[in-house]
Amino acid sequence: MSIATTLKQERMLLAAVPCAALAYFAEHAVMEQSKAVSFIVAAALIGVIILVSMRVAHHAEILAAKVGDPYGTMILTLSAVAVEVLILAIIMQESSSPTLVRDTIYSAVMIDINGILGLAALLGGLKHGEQPYNDDSGKTYGVMILTAMGISMIVPEFIPGESWHIYSAFTICAMIVLYALFLKMQVGPHSYFFSYSYPRSERKKATTSGTPAAEPDEEDGPATKSITVILLGVVIIGVLAEFMSAFLGHGLEGSGAPVALMAVVVATISAAPEIMTAMRSALRNRMQSVVNIAMGASLSTVILTVPVMEAIALYTGQPFIMAMTPVQTVMVFITLIAAAINLNDGETNAIEGMTHFILFATFIMLLFLGL
Repeated sequence: MSIATTLKQERMLLAAVPCAALAYFAEHAVMEQSKAVSFIVAAALIGVIILVSMRVAHHAEILAAKVGDPYGTMILTLSAVAVEVLILAIIMQESSSPTLVRDTIYSAVMIDINGILGLAALLGGLKHGEQPYNDDSGKTYGVMILTAMGISMIVPEFIPGESWHIYSAFTICAMIVLYALFLKMQVGPHSYFFSYSYPRSERKKATTSGTPAAEPDEEDGPATKSITVILLGVVIIGVLAEFMSAFLGHGLEGSGAPVALMAVVVATISAAPEIMTAMRSALRNRMQSVVNIAMGASLSTVILTVPVMEAIALYTGQPFIMAMTPVQTVMVFITLIAAAINLNDGETNAIEGMTHFILFATFIMLLFLGL
């Protein structure tokens, strides 16, 4: 592949570099303007970050195509979680909110399970009827998400303040053990839990319908190119996120916007590439990929974000508020119970998708009500 072709394919990534430079040199000038100007610039940077993150996910998809499921979706979800953790760590320097980490993880779970899975099952169900997948994957993801969120975001409500650092260290160890076991299952002897053998006719249809995940010459290129682009994209996202956080914080100051809005922005940025991939998979009748993406992203968000953030809290000596509010706890339980019922028979349909999408709409309504 020629250099010119590569530069053309990565034009969005390259265009983000001058955007970062412009934000650096114009930071003080923008901050001296009205809050509306800061908000508009922040919104523009969010758009650039989403485009870069989608490029990162695109190359994660290329790597995924080379290795196949379940490794493929694992690469995609890990790249999204890496972006989320990076943005969170940067925004925390600008934000004084002790609930930012909790609200971001909660928002990510609502977006992934109710938003992505719900909309994908709804659209896929309307087009294909019942869509098959391996029900072992749904059950495994569901019980691990419940366990991880219970340990890290429900039990902390009952931990005395003077013992937070002890429980925080325990939480880090528990998440690492859980993820190590999950990783061994996903790539080891239980990898069949997370894959589905589609009939040959369905496999052929999936490869001939819709927009392909990558151009042929990109798929045939070396894996090192995709890895390099992913790493470069994550660095660019980190730089852009730092300025976006400052501008957005200034733009929302005194506006009466919901406290958790910043958390939803972070979760949405990290989920944007997964949304596109999941929708394409659902419309191609590849529901197993949707389940792996939506449920896997939720699990990875909890099980990987929590130990990193808890480690930062231990290092700085400043604990975060990780215990969910009563409303958040109820929403998580309703979501996981609905997912356990819907993902229990190996087939999804439009009605099941609608139930989750209504829960997602409820999440948005509660956000604007400040709950």
